[in-house]
Amino acid sequence: QVQLVESGGGMVQAGGSLRLSCAAPGRTFSTYAMGWFRQAPGKEREFVSLISRSGETTYYADSVKGRFTISRDNAKNTVFLQMNSLEPEDTAVYYCAATLAPPRSIDIWYFQRQSVYPHWGQGTQVTVSS
Repeated sequence: QVQLVESGGGMVQAGGSLRLSCAAPGRTFSTYAMGWFRQAPGKEREFVSLISRSGETTYYADSVKGRFTISRDNAKNTVFLQMNSLEPEDTAVYYCAATLAPPRSIDIWYFQRQSVYPHWGQGTQVTVSS
């Protein structure tokens, strides 16, 4: 079982920035593709971004493209989500997720699916006020 611990959430005004972190203690972090998902009040959880094992491949939902940046530091077993130009519509609980993946390229359409990820963090709240 992979333990994932998110941090960095909080309250910010529209136009502001936050940086989420997801730590995954253990020696196998680099074997996992990582994803960020979010769930807004009254809505289903949705895909936000993903990153391959090496960080070579990243992908974003259209709603966050150009504003959010996903990255990872395999030496520190951590994946990040830098969120800029935040909007009230970004208010949600943000979850990181992990799944074993091939060492190089990954199918971005497949790895957007929540069902692909067996390991999830507890979530961190992001609130953007207008």
